[in-house]
Amino acid sequence: MKFCSNCGSDRLQFIIPEGDHKERFVCPDCNTIHYQNPRVIAGCIPMYNGKVLLGKRAIEPRYGFWNLPAGFLECGETPEEGALRELYEETHAKGKIVRLHTIFSLPQFNQVYMLYLVDLESDYATPTSESTEVAFYDLDNIPWEDIAFESTTFTLEKLIEFPEATETFSGKFIWKEERFKH
Repeated sequence: MKFCSNCGSDRLQFIIPEGDHKERFVCPDCNTIHYQNPRVIAGCIPMYNGKVLLGKRAIEPRYGFWNLPAGFLECGETPEEGALRELYEETHAKGKIVRLHTIFSLPQFNQVYMLYLVDLESDYATPTSESTEVAFYDLDNIPWEDIAFESTTFTLEKLIEFPEATETFSGKFIWKEERFKH
């Protein structure tokens, strides 16, 4: 952070504000404390007739690897709305939220993920600017070697292990870049 978003000052200090316990950017000119909070990523596990819809990523990181539809929550939308928006943006598919299935954090990136189980309206799905390919997979035929992220693997494994579960699964993942080099 180089400038105060409240007054425009370039004199920001990275200090522990009085009464706080963590270093934060503080503007000495207007006394604004700049709190930096995690970003929320909303996504889904889109299902149709027992098959999961995956998209091949058209962006880095992990270009060309399979992933569940997910992305940053926009201001003014709920996580459920964000999950359905991302589903449409990445696959042109539409569906209905069943329940929150998985929540996990990536503390290195200051991100919290919320993935919802979604019943799709139909088997209609096409690639978009965010996916080079989309495909439905039987749960016993998922391309595990080509899954983009450990968090996606975790989510899909929980879906397979507990198909009738009504609980929400949680986890914490530490990015290990060397794990993903092919």
